[in-house]
Amino acid sequence: MLFKIGFLPVTIIDILDISLVAFIFYQLYDFLKGSIAARMLIGLAVILFLSIVGELLNMSALTWIMSNLKTVWVIAFVIVFQPELRRFLVYLGQSRIVRFFVRVGEPKFIDHVVDATMEMSDKNFGALIVMLRDTGVKSVLETGISLQAQLSKPLISAVFNPRSPLHDGALVIRNDVALAAKCILPLSQNPNLDPALGTRHRAAVGISEQSDAIVIVVSEETGMVSIVEDGKMVRGLTEDLLRSRLKKAFAPTPKEKTGWRFTFVNADE
Repeated sequence: MLFKIGFLPVTIIDILDISLVAFIFYQLYDFLKGSIAARMLIGLAVILFLSIVGELLNMSALTWIMSNLKTVWVIAFVIVFQPELRRFLVYLGQSRIVRFFVRVGEPKFIDHVVDATMEMSDKNFGALIVMLRDTGVKSVLETGISLQAQLSKPLISAVFNPRSPLHDGALVIRNDVALAAKCILPLSQNPNLDPALGTRHRAAVGISEQSDAIVIVVSEETGMVSIVEDGKMVRGLTEDLLRSRLKKAFAPTPKEKTGWRFTFVNADE
């Protein structure tokens, strides 16, 4: 026993139990926030709270009603929002905390991104893809058009087709979900940037300075593929190098990242 709250003893198991439940509910709400599913989740939490209150105060009628509502609500939530819950399980399974303890397979969305990127490079289609990891970018998502679509190579290529109304701005994805397109990114204020860099590359550096996202840039003028992480840009990537770097970024070894700095690195190094 660690301590007591009134007559209730609190052990380390109790703290672990509460922490795990809080973590699961937070991750679920963070993943679903802004959707109808998030409101239903809040409603379920209210029902659970009222059910606990009814049991503590021995309110038989309230306890009976809440217990029955609780069962119906959970079943309805699972049935109606099955796609969102499936995406959440994928998102949770690919989080860094889970990957630290469990070795998971290679993320499938990497193939879609690499194949689409190289195709756009061959066609000189300008592209800006923000691949989220742990840090959220809600303010950026609000500047674009919400998609919430299953990620695929045709979807990415369609977004950045010059005839598409969505090709200006960035496509933001998390795992295998395309969250939003036509997003406006913050431009980097780093004075050491090459003056020849255009707005698309400066935006890629800017968002990488404010989050842990991996950003892919395809030059509209040259078709050159670049990748940006932590303010560092690697230019002139081949298909194999891009795939290798993405695999490393989304299935990293337990190694601490270095501090902020901006450098240009040749892809051949």
